[in-house]
Amino acid sequence: MYQLTETEWIWHDGQFIRWADAKVHVLCHSLQFGSSAFEGIRCYATTRGPAIFRLEDHLRRMYTSCRIYRMEIPFALDDLVAACCELVERNRMESCYLRPMVIRGYGAAGMVPFASPVEVYLPCWPWGTYLGEGALENGVDACVSSWHRMAPNTIPAMAKIAGNYLSGQLIKMEALANGFAEAIALGPDGMISEGSGQNAFIVVRDTIYTTPINGTLLAGITRDSVLAIAADLGIPVREQPLPRELLYGADEVFLTGTASEVTPVRSIDKITIGAGKRGPITTQIQQRFLDVVNGRAEDTHGWLTYVRAERASTAP
Repeated sequence: MYQLTETEWIWHDGQFIRWADAKVHVLCHSLQFGSSAFEGIRCYATTRGPAIFRLEDHLRRMYTSCRIYRMEIPFALDDLVAACCELVERNRMESCYLRPMVIRGYGAAGMVPFASPVEVYLPCWPWGTYLGEGALENGVDACVSSWHRMAPNTIPAMAKIAGNYLSGQLIKMEALANGFAEAIALGPDGMISEGSGQNAFIVVRDTIYTTPINGTLLAGITRDSVLAIAADLGIPVREQPLPRELLYGADEVFLTGTASEVTPVRSIDKITIGAGKRGPITTQIQQRFLDVVNGRAEDTHGWLTYVRAERASTAP
């Protein structure tokens, strides 16, 4: 869960370099000030070969993050799509995790970044179940964090920027230190925001509730996928502000994210949620999600980019 597994190749500004050669200066701007934009994207093994989940949507969000921080990505979206597919194929991966990164390199001495060049890196590596073996089936124990998420119009929560994840680190480390697998944080108004790196969903009487995009949380792509799946399955969803205490009386709680996928929560603050195991609504959502991403169900939303087909379509 916590240690990288090296692969052979990383894409850097239009060229493939060896994993060990992907280096930056200790005084690069992004290392000093947390100014890199990034994405986390899963690639799944399917009967049609490796398939990257919502690749273009992830990359579009990265372009938006960069726009907010006045970073100009010197490559077109189609170029990065093609590079991601070639990356997976060059590293001979059937399933993996991709981490596109846009960094500000060496140059600027202070906080103002414009003297630092913008560089793009595309690494990938194997990654299994984020919250541990059995988490998807059995659920995890979580807590409500003592750390709150940022207030709207302070640091842009909708930008996936490295510096934003200092908050997530505090939330996650506190949870682990106290014997929990994960934590849910509140916003500055005391209402539910998100997990350390996941969006939160609550099920009460067969209706799914989730926090709206309110400036305290990331607009997750897996979150958006779950909303679409719920609509496909005819499960009602309400996006509204949610108080902390709703967690304790919920029938089900689950967390979503690229790394976490759809993970049930079986207890919060040592209070059992529902029956203390994955509930029926979570099961339906999770099963449909995993069936689609693994190529076992029809991809009606066009979420999968099949690596070999994409490579064949762009071959000269």
